[in-house]
Amino acid sequence: MTNSLSPSLQYQMTNSLSPSLQYQMTNFCTWKYGAVYLLLVLGVLILLQHKELTEMRTFIRLKFESKVEATPVSKVKSPPTVSNDTHRPSSPCSFHPLISNNAVDLLQDLKSWPKTPPLPSPFSMNTTSDPAHSYFTVLPRKGGGSWHTGEELEVLININDFHGKPKKTGGDVLFARLYSQKLHAGVAGQVVDHLNGSYSAFFSLLWEGSAQVEVTLVHPSEAVTVLQKLTQEQPDRIYFQSLFSSGSVSQTTTCNVCLNATQEKVCNYTDLNTGEQWFCYKPKNLACDTRMTHAKGGFKQKLTPMEEKLFQRNVNMKVSIPALGPANITVLPKMKGRKNKTPKSSPSGYYYQGEWQALAGTVVQHFNNSTAMSQCLKGKVVHLYGDSTIRQWFEYLSHSLPDLKEFELTSSRQNGPFMALNFAENTLVTYHCHGPPIRFASVPVTQLRYVANELDRVNGGTNTVVVLSIWSHFSTFPIEVYIRRILSIRKAVMRLLTRAPGTLVVIRTANPKQLSLYEALTNSDWYSLQRDKVLRAIFKGVNVKLVDAWEMSLAHELPHSLHPQPPIIKNMIDVLLSYICPVARK
Repeated sequence: MTNSLSPSLQYQMTNSLSPSLQYQMTNFCTWKYGAVYLLLVLGVLILLQHKELTEMRTFIRLKFESKVEATPVSKVKSPPTVSNDTHRPSSPCSFHPLISNNAVDLLQDLKSWPKTPPLPSPFSMNTTSDPAHSYFTVLPRKGGGSWHTGEELEVLININDFHGKPKKTGGDVLFARLYSQKLHAGVAGQVVDHLNGSYSAFFSLLWEGSAQVEVTLVHPSEAVTVLQKLTQEQPDRIYFQSLFSSGSVSQTTTCNVCLNATQEKVCNYTDLNTGEQWFCYKPKNLACDTRMTHAKGGFKQKLTPMEEKLFQRNVNMKVSIPALGPANITVLPKMKGRKNKTPKSSPSGYYYQGEWQALAGTVVQHFNNSTAMSQCLKGKVVHLYGDSTIRQWFEYLSHSLPDLKEFELTSSRQNGPFMALNFAENTLVTYHCHGPPIRFASVPVTQLRYVANELDRVNGGTNTVVVLSIWSHFSTFPIEVYIRRILSIRKAVMRLLTRAPGTLVVIRTANPKQLSLYEALTNSDWYSLQRDKVLRAIFKGVNVKLVDAWEMSLAHELPHSLHPQPPIIKNMIDVLLSYICPVARK
């Protein structure tokens, strides 16, 4: 009977009994009391097996439009185990179950993209989307006359190929922005794909004065086909390594959430609290528990020369599309008594005079000196969890607040953890990176902590602020890997808010970035856009606040960057502090 139990159940059984009880039961096991002992063991096993089956049937259902099933939570941490999987799947990820099929189905539409056809072999660049031959047109105001604030501007975008011929299908990745260089104003546009080679972009008119349209081709639809194929066929194109060491023996092996099934033995580091999977090939002469470090190993690029041409700077990747006719308008003050139609664009905010203005919810205050910032953070504990884009926030706060003293924890400047304290004002700020697949140079395995587990250790309360940013390091994997991670974090957030309802939880979204060939294949804006949709949908209806890094980067006059420049970070921190120290909207 014992052999039929799962490893986790055997582990629970072994550790659920106290040492004294184990000792007593061992002494009790004599031939004289053998029958009684056997009945006792069978009873324990049946009870534990029933408990495990009960837990397995108890799925936490998430509501964010409809219910989503998630994996059950176990209170037992998973010890490293060894498996020898000889099955050879078509995809390196296909033999690892990630999340329930229902959850995938419910989120499928959120990450959907217009179908792009497979590339013919051979194919010609001349038939692909060309920004130089494409154009956009600012449509006249419906009803004629001048533009006024509160109205909506519509732009028609036509995509042509390198021959100048109109494209007949959609799927191109386009960004649109309305801006005024003189006023340091900007707002992101809403792009609608008509699936026939034409697109519309809608802009809310939010300031008086000049406004100019900018449309950018991020990727041609053919590049999206390649990006989708890469995720399906090469999810392990970024690989990781771990150093195993014991005494004078050490060895490095490859690790990933997706490993090709081979004859090699595999160390299983799946965390049973969260269900997060992680595997390493077992070193030949060392045990799985001798793993010392985690690090990004490298990148395997497998593209044909013609496919690479779909990702060319200044040719067909992040290139502005020219206007057919004027690209600018003049916006007059709002007309009294005129009722505007429901807009098709719904931006979260816009810039004016370089400062971010939210259009709903919390009023954004602008903390222009360290005194105001320190006063807002007085008595607060701020925990920052995530990747390097949230590490920027720790760095900004520690540099902007001279009385916030950083402790020397002998941590890597890339990985952390970091801690800074203002003793006089009773302010504490910490940073921890998220767990695998973090792409940092080298992280001790003792610092590989999943955000959901860290949140379960937070007491919370009205003076506690939790900030999360998890997106960039998941771009190369199937979307289900990211969905599972965010679902586990959502459950932990719900547990935190249940035990400490006054806790402020803030989520920083993804942001667009500058693209090279490497960045496009590993961190493309198209990948980030899909994950951004999933993030927002999963946390919809949860009592959390968003810092819309996507629109704050898209609307700003500065170039896109994985790590936005200081003026944008300053505005993000202003939004964060406005959540911490809110004022009433007039």
